[in-house]
Amino acid sequence: MKSTLKRTWAEIDLDALTYNYHTIRKHIGPDVRFLGVVKADAYGHGSLQVATKLQELGADYLAVSSIDEALELRFNGITMPILILGHTPKEQVDRLICFNITQAVTCEAKALEYSEEAVKYGGTLKVHIKVDTGMSRLGYLCEGDYFQHGVNGIVHACNLPGLDAEGIFTHFAVADEEGADELEYTRHQFQLFTDVIRSAEEQWGHEFRIRHCANTGATAKYPETYLDMVRPGLLLYGYGDYAKQLGLRPVMSLKTVVSTIKIYPAGTHISYGGIFETTHSTRIGVVPYGYADGFLRCLSNRYALMTAEGPAPVRGKICMDMCMIDLSDAPGVDVGDEVTIFGPDNSLEHMAEMAGTIPYELTCSVSKRVPRLFIENGQVVSKELLLRM
Repeated sequence: MKSTLKRTWAEIDLDALTYNYHTIRKHIGPDVRFLGVVKADAYGHGSLQVATKLQELGADYLAVSSIDEALELRFNGITMPILILGHTPKEQVDRLICFNITQAVTCEAKALEYSEEAVKYGGTLKVHIKVDTGMSRLGYLCEGDYFQHGVNGIVHACNLPGLDAEGIFTHFAVADEEGADELEYTRHQFQLFTDVIRSAEEQWGHEFRIRHCANTGATAKYPETYLDMVRPGLLLYGYGDYAKQLGLRPVMSLKTVVSTIKIYPAGTHISYGGIFETTHSTRIGVVPYGYADGFLRCLSNRYALMTAEGPAPVRGKICMDMCMIDLSDAPGVDVGDEVTIFGPDNSLEHMAEMAGTIPYELTCSVSKRVPRLFIENGQVVSKELLLRM
């Protein structure tokens, strides 16, 4: 670590990413394509570095949320197929075609716009048709009485000039949750999806080259849903119960240092609002990690950071740039010593459970002022700081 980075930093373990990729590949079998989801800066892990590693490893596709995320990868040497899951304005269709980026088509209006712009540009836009089977978000609605209307719309999109309907996909709403109702709902979504594919292909007279619906939960426990390609997100990064079941490794660790230590007498109120009061002589450490770095304030006075001598409870309210931890039971921890916020010895899942959220939100919340150090074979191979210097 350089001194300018010795504040709070994230370590991204590229060896763990490689291990997870190979483990998931083995789990899904050799005949299923692998799409790595790298939207939202690869859930805070660094989209360019993650995409570069997945490209080296032989992944088949990447998924992002927007054209800006796709172009960032294209401008930095990523040549493999990229699917945009979200909306792209019609004015950007020429760039999609120029940079060979695949676009999700979620309704008739967008299909018509994309077709018109592709024809105007004189090119062909590769698209994946999105089917809404129960997520109730994006996609052609095909449930119940809407089935034939939805299928007709999909076939119409497939036949539009300037569009190459390479794929069709849907998204499961509860595949990562346990329970009989969740199992039934996921199976219903999958059945509806396959019914739509069969009907659309019969009417269209062609087959979709890539059919995909398996997100993290489905990749872990519903092999019948793999079809042509899976889309692991959280699983790829090694978090959650399914990752543990498959023996995957967490890719990100978040660390900080003790910047100051003070000893306060009994009756001292700590931080804003004085919600914590010492009951005896208390050794308090200040660490430069606060809510501007992604430390959710709801964890004030509840969470514990991990030192070399064990957990150090957070005392008082979390501040914007720092928080206070109790080092009374860790007398050997000194100024400058590293502290783990989350990592193998202080799990992200535990932090998420305490915050009442999911690991995704916490990795995405690690702010841009927190440097990312990318580690491979025990060495820092690159660094990324998203502040403008």
